[in-house]
Amino acid sequence: MTTIDNVIGETSGRSRAVLEYSQITKRLVESAKHPGFTVESWAPLAELIAVDEFVRIGPFKEVMNWDEYAAFLTNWAVSADWDCSFQRITETADLVFLELTERSRMGDFNSVVNTVSVYEFNADDKLRRLAVYLQMELPNTGSVPNFESAEAAE
Repeated sequence: MTTIDNVIGETSGRSRAVLEYSQITKRLVESAKHPGFTVESWAPLAELIAVDEFVRIGPFKEVMNWDEYAAFLTNWAVSADWDCSFQRITETADLVFLELTERSRMGDFNSVVNTVSVYEFNADDKLRRLAVYLQMELPNTGSVPNFESAEAAE
């Protein structure tokens, strides 16, 4: 399993900022279990973000600005454990695509999903837009459907 810690030393520019974003998130999710964790605790993450123009689009097409996203993260982090495995990172002029395998646990619920997150930066190298896409197994099946078999049955 490749971790972000294994690859960040070989990375620069906006790609490095994206990997730092993931490292900060991991660290803050761990610290959220201690008393005194608040929305303001996300300040280290906010340093990477153009908070006045930031938009986050989640896997269910929900749209949040920075204040809404920080509140969402706080509620999630206090009750969840989260970790990830690095898959791939690709950088273009103003976009970085990060592929991870993410593992989370909230109470008795565990999930493992493949994600692609698209990070869009402004001219000041601050994150202005984050879009999250994910793949997951179908509930209660432990697998993904075989669409070729479904088409053949029709």
